[in-house]
Amino acid sequence: MSVNQYRSVGSRVFDAINVAVLVGLGLITLLPLLYVLAGSFASESEIASRTFFLWPEKFVTDTYEYIFATDVFIRALLTTIGVTLVGTVVQLALTFTMAYPLAKRYLPGRALVLNLVIFTVVFSGGIIPTFLVVRDLGLLNSYWALILPLAINPFYLIIVKSFFQELPEALEEAARIDGCTEMGVFFRIVLPLSKPIIATFSLFYAVGIWNDYMSPLLYIDDSSKWTLQVLVRQLTGADAQNALSALETVFFPTQGLKFAVVVIATLPILCFYPFLQKHFVKGVLIGSVKE
Repeated sequence: MSVNQYRSVGSRVFDAINVAVLVGLGLITLLPLLYVLAGSFASESEIASRTFFLWPEKFVTDTYEYIFATDVFIRALLTTIGVTLVGTVVQLALTFTMAYPLAKRYLPGRALVLNLVIFTVVFSGGIIPTFLVVRDLGLLNSYWALILPLAINPFYLIIVKSFFQELPEALEEAARIDGCTEMGVFFRIVLPLSKPIIATFSLFYAVGIWNDYMSPLLYIDDSSKWTLQVLVRQLTGADAQNALSALETVFFPTQGLKFAVVVIATLPILCFYPFLQKHFVKGVLIGSVKE
C-alpha cells in the first residue's frame, strides 16, 4: 500500500487548502503581468475605454513596430545587453578568483580580509562617497561605472567561499601531485565542479545588472548611453514627453507604448529562468549531508 493511503482526511484537506491558496496567490501575481502584456497589443482607444482586461479585442502591433524602428530603443536595448554580458563575466571572474584563495585556511591574512568583507555586508560607503570615487576615477558617462562599483557582491562572495571549502581537498592534492599548478587546479578541477553555483550566480548577477536603475541614473548623463531601465523609467514617468523631446523624437508615448517597453525590459530575464532553473535545485543541496 502507498503512503498516501495512510494519510488522514484532515491531512488531505489541509493539503488541498494549501494548494488552492498557493494557486490563488500565483494567479493574483500573474494578473498584472498579463494585463501589461495584453495592453501592449491593444489599441489606444481600447486601453482608454476598458479599465482592466486580459485579452485585447483586436491585436495591434503598432507599438512594437515603432519600438524596433526607432534607434533610441534599439540603442538602449543593445547597451543593456552588452553591459549585462560584460558585467556578469567581470563579476563572476572577480568573485570566484577572490573566493577561492579565501577558502584556504592557511592563507596569510585570510581572517583580516574576511572581516573586511563581512564589514561591507553590514556597512556600505553610501551613494555620495561612491559617486565621488567614480568621478575621481574618471568613470562618469562610462559603461564601466555600471560594472566596477558593484563588481563583487560580498554576500555572494561568502557563499562561494563556503562552497569551495566543502570541495574534497583530496581532489586538489591529487591534481598537484600530477603536476598541476594552483591556477591549473582552479580552472581544471574546481571550476568544473562548480557549474551549479556558477549558473546560479550568473543569473543573480545578470538580473541585478539588467534591472539596475540607480547606477545609470547617477553616473550616465548622456542620453545616448541610457540603459533600457532608465529609458523605461523616463517613458513611464510623468515627464515622459520631456524625455522624448530630449531623445529628439516627436512621438508622444501612448499607454500601449509604455506597456510594450515594460514587456521588452522584462521578457529576456523571464526567458533565461527556465534554462537555469535546474541548477537552483542543485544549489539548495550545497552544504547538505551526503553520507
